[in-house]
Amino acid sequence: MDHAGADRAPGVSFVAIEGDWPDAASVDHYVRHAETPPSEWTAFAHFPTWMWRNGETREFVDWLRAHNAARTPAQRIAFRGLDLYSLYSSIRSVLDYLKDVDPQTAQLAQLRYGCLTPWEAEPATYGHAAITGSYRSCEAPVVAVLNDLRRKEQAYAEHDGKRFLDASQNALLVSNAEQYYRIMYYGSRASWNLRDGHMFDTLMNLLQHHGSESRGVVWAHNSHIGDASATEMSRRGEFNIGQLCRQQFGTAAYSIGFGTHEGTVAAATDWDGPMLTKSVRPSLEQSYERLFHESGTPQFLLPLRQRASQALRQELLKPRLERAIGVIYRPETELQSHYFQAVLPRQFDEYIWFDRTRAVTPFATAELKGMPDTYPFGL
Repeated sequence: MDHAGADRAPGVSFVAIEGDWPDAASVDHYVRHAETPPSEWTAFAHFPTWMWRNGETREFVDWLRAHNAARTPAQRIAFRGLDLYSLYSSIRSVLDYLKDVDPQTAQLAQLRYGCLTPWEAEPATYGHAAITGSYRSCEAPVVAVLNDLRRKEQAYAEHDGKRFLDASQNALLVSNAEQYYRIMYYGSRASWNLRDGHMFDTLMNLLQHHGSESRGVVWAHNSHIGDASATEMSRRGEFNIGQLCRQQFGTAAYSIGFGTHEGTVAAATDWDGPMLTKSVRPSLEQSYERLFHESGTPQFLLPLRQRASQALRQELLKPRLERAIGVIYRPETELQSHYFQAVLPRQFDEYIWFDRTRAVTPFATAELKGMPDTYPFGL
């Protein structure tokens, strides 16, 4: 396994986002100046496209590429994806890799993954068919591909160690995504925990890959980053990557949350629905957001790990409502859909406040004319 980060001074080795592994891999190759064919570049082309396919992310990606240009290949900061919605993109990536390093195993893997082929257009319908017994479960053949890949790690890594991480992570994603779509019908708790467990496992794989001194930045929604045990999520039996990191790393993990009182947000009303620029309603009474709004300070950084004021800490330790807005926003049912009880100083180590925020700015592919074929946001 490649431990490129082990021989450099401690620093950020990678940025890992709440996005799918194959999409982030396209960006990663671009920001680290890797030689890749133009046909690969289809990053973040499925719902919710605007979450990462926006001007703000594009600005960061361009900055990271310029930042990496002055570094040796071993010192360049990677851009990785933690999520598991890219079932069929990951299947194609695994098969492409195996065709290069082990054509015979590639044929077997193609047969095994063929179990999922009928559901490519709508993978959620596979889960329903599998649990109702109208279609066989694909768990065993999918897990077999992952096990074969892991068993042959040494031989494959000697052939192409850098690509092995990508292939093995895609195979893990397929295995977990297949399970995710099977259990999503049993309720949100099981599917939520599997998803955040997958993101944590991916993070651990990245830390191992980049070396014992490596550190990463995880970029995700508050509901994933903050420690779930400090919120009502815990009472529902849910955990998240923030809680798992705190359990694994203790004070070496540092979680930062964001909050706002009002403004605009890019979001859909339903999953797979169109993006709308929606007005964010003023925060509710009895919420942390209203408390910070009433401070009269339009923006600030609030350290929560250090006790700046005992009186302030005692006030913040009182459980309050907290708002969470993701890719779905339903202001007409905001209290039920977007607020939950939390204890902020136990949830985050630091909190960044903007009293008013504005939506991200998605861009059309037509705006990218003149960019190189390898630019990750092209079609």
